[in-house]
Amino acid sequence: MMTTTSSALGLQSHYDSLIDGRFQSAATAAFEAVNAATGEVLATISRGGAEDINAAVAAAKRAFPAWAATRHEERSRMLNRLADWVEANLDRLAAIDAADIGRPINQTPHDHITAVEQYRFFAGAILTHEGANHSVPGGWALTKREPIGVVGQIIPWNVPAIMVSFKIAPALAAGNTVVLKPDENASLSTLELCTALAKIFPAGVVNVVTGLGEEAGAALTAHPDVAKLAFTGSPSVGRMVALAGAERLVPVSLELGGKSPNIVFPDIENMDAVVADAAFAATYCNGQSCLAGTRLFVHDDLYTEFTGRLTRTFESMTVGSPSDPTTALGCLVSEAQGTRVLNYIDTGKAEANLLTGGGRRVVPGNEHGYFIEPTIFETDNNTRIAQEEIFGPVLSIIRWKDVDSMIEQANDIPYGLASGIYTSNLTNAMRTADRLQAGSVWVNQYVNLVAGSPFGGYKESGIGREFCADTLNMYSQMKSIVLAEEVPAPRV
Repeated sequence: MMTTTSSALGLQSHYDSLIDGRFQSAATAAFEAVNAATGEVLATISRGGAEDINAAVAAAKRAFPAWAATRHEERSRMLNRLADWVEANLDRLAAIDAADIGRPINQTPHDHITAVEQYRFFAGAILTHEGANHSVPGGWALTKREPIGVVGQIIPWNVPAIMVSFKIAPALAAGNTVVLKPDENASLSTLELCTALAKIFPAGVVNVVTGLGEEAGAALTAHPDVAKLAFTGSPSVGRMVALAGAERLVPVSLELGGKSPNIVFPDIENMDAVVADAAFAATYCNGQSCLAGTRLFVHDDLYTEFTGRLTRTFESMTVGSPSDPTTALGCLVSEAQGTRVLNYIDTGKAEANLLTGGGRRVVPGNEHGYFIEPTIFETDNNTRIAQEEIFGPVLSIIRWKDVDSMIEQANDIPYGLASGIYTSNLTNAMRTADRLQAGSVWVNQYVNLVAGSPFGGYKESGIGREFCADTLNMYSQMKSIVLAEEVPAPRV
């Protein structure tokens, strides 16, 4: 088991925001970064507000002209340097995240590997991101893409390394400057990343302001010099961000919630493998994932056997310290999140059939943490636990017979972020994928994120796509330049 005390992780006792290339803050107050499992105070962090946001946006605005004029090749080189730094510090960053948010130490390294992929992908993608040029009678029509300006970005706590890379990599590659606000529940690995950002990028190009959503976040979304907003989080806050953008007529991209369907066809060939993958889909990130496959549709022909095996798999999962490499499920990020999930479980007990789990587990030495047993309910699609995003290791399993009815239920949800299909039949896979209202459809392997494949959602799951070359279009705007060879004769 790894030691995850503040000193063992090499953390500073206090962190300020990164503004204009330096760690500084006007804030007179601070908040504590707490080990989610043990309750140990890992560090204090400046509680930035409007004054820090003003300074950061001003720095980003000053830095924008020079950064926008920087050659693509140079921006690419800097993003690759950032990827190199993350790779060199990956184990330590992963350990920091495990302590900060309660994720198992065997999962958090993959977050930083994904982040490295994002930095390298956009380092390459920007080199071929061009407009369109063509000749017209008497001249030429040129289309070029230009950066938007200062981009305000707000990210959640569940996968901070991935969230940071999803936001800053395409924004910087496209030539924008950035003011990023990390979540107050998961700022530490981002602040450690700031030591590299400050060395690699010119002052003011990347600014990171720590603080609370209602203070720093609200000031960022309302700032008149922010030219674009990007947010990942809950639909309720996403609506507020969208409204702030609408009031100032600036573009907004949103990646919001999910309640993803995961569908098991009766023709699967390896039931144990599918059971294991479906269990992972529902409990990855301790279930605190917007893309989690938390509605499992199982065909009637194999329902009883499949559900039995899945229940035994859930019951065999190791719930334990996030720092233990054998742990399958760590703790939720906070008491507030733990209480929310337990309240949903109580709701499920009243409206559905509990198959396993349903309680809080005490882990010796980690009594502070909210360790929730992996939980399965048999339910219908119209219950609260099947319709609402719980953000914990709680799975709703739903029996189906008719394909059309099942797909109707799979789509009968406010969200449309991700989905899964298990089948050995190509026709089943493709026809079902076409009919699902979801931005991502994974066949025979859930959470199969591939750099370059778009990620984003339908309906209340958001606006825009990340993780792909098209994301650069989200962080740039088109300009048309039409050149005539000579001034025409007077037009009547």
